[in-house]
Amino acid sequence: MKCRNAMKPPHRRFPPLAAGAVILAGLSGLLLTLTGEGAWSQAASPIKIIVPNPAGGVADVIARLLAEQISRAQGPTILIENRPGAGTVVGTEATARAAPDGNTLLISANPFLISPLLRKLTYDPLTSFEPICYLARTPTVIVVNTASPYRTLADLLNAARVKPGDLTVAGLGPGSATQIAFEMLKREANIDMTFVSYPGAGPAVNALLGGHVTSMFGNYTDAAEQLKAGKLHALATAARTRIEPLPEVPTVAESGYQDYEVDVWFGIFAPAKTPKDTLARLAGWFSAAVQAPEVKAKLIAQGLFPVGTCGADFASFLRKQYDDYGRVIREANIKAE
Repeated sequence: MKCRNAMKPPHRRFPPLAAGAVILAGLSGLLLTLTGEGAWSQAASPIKIIVPNPAGGVADVIARLLAEQISRAQGPTILIENRPGAGTVVGTEATARAAPDGNTLLISANPFLISPLLRKLTYDPLTSFEPICYLARTPTVIVVNTASPYRTLADLLNAARVKPGDLTVAGLGPGSATQIAFEMLKREANIDMTFVSYPGAGPAVNALLGGHVTSMFGNYTDAAEQLKAGKLHALATAARTRIEPLPEVPTVAESGYQDYEVDVWFGIFAPAKTPKDTLARLAGWFSAAVQAPEVKAKLIAQGLFPVGTCGADFASFLRKQYDDYGRVIREANIKAE
């Protein structure tokens, strides 16, 4: 018996901590093999998207749709934080001050470029941020009350030439993308109409329905319900081509003003100096999410059209629009109020 026991191989014992380390190392390797980047995403800090508008707005809807899709497809936890105030400035400033680690992002639209042209702010839209992706756009439309005598854009503009300064157009303002777009049209058409600023789309639409203004220049999404109900009539869309929900409505360019194009865009940004590999990963996630069939269908149903242009192309788009806005603001002497 003693001889048989002596022939048995010695039993190796690991100290408790060493044994635990061996087991953890093995499990870690297995997890990385099985899940790859997904394991990193689950372990990393949550990503926060700051929406500089109240909950329920267009930017908020886009952010939540994409956050859900990216979390489902890629694994990271994405939180939405609404930080409205000062015409999107509060949330934008908060993002500019955030650590450039890819964990704090901003979704914004045209005011991102316009606000710094109207007042002195603590950030520069072209240098304080890294543009990730141009996510989606919504076309702008010029509409009238269905009781209006004007049935085409030419009708409205010809009447404005006959009665300079008498006709009015409602829109968000002051200093909104639609006010700037209207000023561009005034110059191209050589007309004199009065822009009436409203603090929100709802009051502007109500003013038009009540007959208090001649027309309205706004986002298609703001007028869609009343257009479908037959209470408003679209004279023209300012998009590059006719839009799917209004195939019979001509563009402003078709109405004789070539190269005229105005859309409201929505993009995603990171603080300046965010690492390039982080930006590339985020761009891949967001561009894939916005083109996912289920997301695309939900956006289009709300009058939003996916774009998915990222990186340098998005940066070039922003710089050109910033220069165009600056020129119009100076020429029209538009002031923030």
